[in-house]
Amino acid sequence: MAKKKSNKSTSNTIALNKKARHEYFLHDKFEAGMELQGWEVKSIRAGKVNISETYIHLKDGEAFLLGSQIQPLNSASTHVICDPLRYRKLLLNKREIDRLIGATERDGFSLVATAMYWKKCWVKLEFHLAKGKKMHDKRADIKDRDWSRDKERLMKHKV
Repeated sequence: MAKKKSNKSTSNTIALNKKARHEYFLHDKFEAGMELQGWEVKSIRAGKVNISETYIHLKDGEAFLLGSQIQPLNSASTHVICDPLRYRKLLLNKREIDRLIGATERDGFSLVATAMYWKKCWVKLEFHLAKGKKMHDKRADIKDRDWSRDKERLMKHKV
């Protein structure tokens, strides 16, 4: 018997926050699980997620995801109240939370979500300790990116 090909995509990425690299200097990377409801998992599987305006808030020794939008499906149950912008608790160790609290309160870092992806059957959130960029930093990054692109073109035509 021949093996059947599956239609599943090989990418585990659910959503990306591309704007974060332009707006912030990203330092340390963290990974956290999320406390989700059933309708949210179904919507995530359908790809109805937006994390472009997402950040993490630390309160009472816990981490919460704010600003992420998970749009409910049309076929959601009528007895479940679907709030697309609700706070979602992040699952982190106490040591990680203490480190994040220290970095945000003492050093002035922000916590910015950069990616949401599948890891086996769990939804994971990748976020970074970040510092905001000034306008001149953004211009310098754009200038460097343009120069590297032009350099690649020149090297390609020379060879």
